Amino acid sequence: MHITTRGRKMRQGQTSLLINDQVEVITGKDKGRVGKILKIDRAAHQAVVERINMITKHQKPAGEQQPGEIINREASIHISNLMLVCPECAKTVRIGKKILEDGVKVRMCKSCGATLEKSTK
Repeated sequence: MHITTRGRKMRQGQTSLLINDQVEVITGKDKGRVGKILKIDRAAHQAVVERINMITKHQKPAGEQQPGEIINREASIHISNLMLVCPECAKTVRIGKKILEDGVKVRMCKSCGATLEKSTK
């Protein structure tokens, strides 16, 4: 199934970003800020990034034991607004795929050519 997002089509669930990746926001109110991905919703093309897109939630009291409070937390952001930060060259980079000698497909940095994860075999 194809989902249209801002003039281009993306297949449902298609993304090269993973949890714990270091990403930079490339557009929006938090442009230029860097954080770690905490959660990804592949169906909606959304990600929750640490200390990015903070919102204030007013929570009602839940009985006498728990009082009402104001909670600051991260809201989701569209993955098209995020770009991976390469741990080797420390720049925002595009991601490519590479097959290693042992047959494992890994992500690679298109700028410096470094692999972004370790081989598990």
